[in-house]
Amino acid sequence: MSRRVHAIEAESYRILRSRIDLSGLPPYSRAVTERVVHASADLGYAADLVIDEPAAQSAARALADGAPVVTDVAMVAAGITARRPHCRIDDPEAARLAERTGITRSAAAVRLAFADVGPGAVWVVGCAPTALAEIIALGVDPVLVVGLPVGFVGAAESKAALRASGLPQISNVSEKGGSAVAAAAVNALLYEPVPAEPPDRPAAR
Repeated sequence: MSRRVHAIEAESYRILRSRIDLSGLPPYSRAVTERVVHASADLGYAADLVIDEPAAQSAARALADGAPVVTDVAMVAAGITARRPHCRIDDPEAARLAERTGITRSAAAVRLAFADVGPGAVWVVGCAPTALAEIIALGVDPVLVVGLPVGFVGAAESKAALRASGLPQISNVSEKGGSAVAAAAVNALLYEPVPAEPPDRPAAR
């Protein structure tokens, strides 16, 4: 989507690019990395992120076509500025399901959201490793999973499991992450221009 860039944001990107050169990255990997670094002021993400470039491009196209976005917590949803994400974390039914099954409320919210949206969504986790584990276990058939939970308990392990799952993904290796960077990664895909579909080739004669 096209948008007007504020002068402060433009200056922030100028400073960012003066400190690190990401021009060698493929376009969506660069867009995601720059926006995550911009959101966090942490240049270390340039070496920490793991981005499936073809999946990111497919997700950008799917988002442009209206694919749903599902987040693990409300803070991630609040940071996604160009789309109203789907989030069931504050739904009383999530609390009831968590109590009934012994899973976390974040994992319960993922189950409820999958029942709502089905396959073909972009799933975004910035807080709860258990939500990411539930996404992997459910077989949600995503367009993309943005797995950037933060913390010392299970965060790095859940992201490693996401990469091992073979699901189309954006993640990072270390324990860092969080709502702001997860939202930033999705915003990058929403803001980056989507290339036009190539025209169909005429049938061979």
